[in-house]
Amino acid sequence: MDLLYANDKPGQYPKSWYAATAESLPACPPLDGEIRADVCIVGAGYTGLSAALHLAEAGRKVVVLEAQRIGFGASGRNGGQLGSGQRVDQIKLEKMVGKDKAKVLWQLGEESKDLVKGLIAKHGIDCHLKPGVAWTASSEADVKDLHQYAEHLQKAYGYDQIEALDSAEAAALCPSPDYKGAVLDMGAAHLHPLALVFGLAKAAKKAGVTIHEMSRVEALENGTQARVRTTRGSVLADHVVLGCNGYLSGFAPGVTARVMPINNFVVATEPLGARTREVLTRDVAVADSRFVVNYFRLSHDGRLLFGGGESYGYSFPKDIAATVRKPMSVVFPHLRDVRIDYAWGGTLGITMKRFPYLARLAPNVLTASGYSGHGVGTATHAGQLMAQAIIGQSDGFDVMSSVPTPAFPGGGALRTPLLILAMTWYALRDRLGM
Repeated sequence: MDLLYANDKPGQYPKSWYAATAESLPACPPLDGEIRADVCIVGAGYTGLSAALHLAEAGRKVVVLEAQRIGFGASGRNGGQLGSGQRVDQIKLEKMVGKDKAKVLWQLGEESKDLVKGLIAKHGIDCHLKPGVAWTASSEADVKDLHQYAEHLQKAYGYDQIEALDSAEAAALCPSPDYKGAVLDMGAAHLHPLALVFGLAKAAKKAGVTIHEMSRVEALENGTQARVRTTRGSVLADHVVLGCNGYLSGFAPGVTARVMPINNFVVATEPLGARTREVLTRDVAVADSRFVVNYFRLSHDGRLLFGGGESYGYSFPKDIAATVRKPMSVVFPHLRDVRIDYAWGGTLGITMKRFPYLARLAPNVLTASGYSGHGVGTATHAGQLMAQAIIGQSDGFDVMSSVPTPAFPGGGALRTPLLILAMTWYALRDRLGM
């Protein structure tokens, strides 16, 4: 089975609230025949479009190949949270790479937030950007960990945009009986993810980038000049950028051994009207401390956008709404009977250590993927870092790519069953409150 078509029809966006509310783009024609470019980019999500935009602004001739539609993958389906730092928290990073390098990685993570905010402002992208993301905890032990982490960021990193919330303060922000405390990060933000993708695509095309949709890459032939082959044509390029995240397969086995596709699910309720205060009293986003994370926020038309539940393999569950309603009813039992108007799934890429995988597969072939649920900022930044590396300024890319990314046990063959076993165990721990 093919992930690109396992749950979606060719050329069609999922029936998500995002697709229903974003101003659609005119279709780009498929690649037909042979063309020449300075850089060929595979994938028209945050990674690929950011790389394309920055390269075009630097004077390069850029062609983007997209197997489906612009923003078709995780970039257009995610929870819309622009988080601080890296996906891996700084305490873990300090243990992984040492305190000095962890501080460099923190700064790169902060640059990713600034980059996204800057691109939105520079190109006038209307994606409902709002400040604030809260991390909530369902146990006293998790509350203690979150509060200690906030204090660590304040003292060790000088980060003054985060505050600890006790039980009463957390309840005043988010009236859920499941949460015992929280931290609130006002330096983080949330937005309409598909609208951001479309805005990046408009900016890239305005800068001179050529985008071909419905142009699936079938093969990559390395050489002094690389050739990227699709079903109906090919691109001969000096450099190639792979920005496919969980959808990359076939022609880059070194990546697929390290980046595992998993599925995550989101629903949008009916408009809540005055009942929005039963979800949040401030217009911030929330992610909780469970291993299988629940995340949510209010849409600009007053709906609860709630993400929860994961699956491993190719197919989405038959009833996505029912899958997500289970964790949503734990967090908000008082909304158990609220109507769900939209329900959709998406495929993202994770790594063993939850740190993104950036690498040179050949001197002129770069890849970035495995954002592990932190892709709004990190993927956009990875695209910029790869563009800079191609231009000759590789410091940021070299730092990110120097963090070891181990292959999943068994590589591509055994990674799925082993991951299912591990995730099932952690999901059980969540349910038991362990």
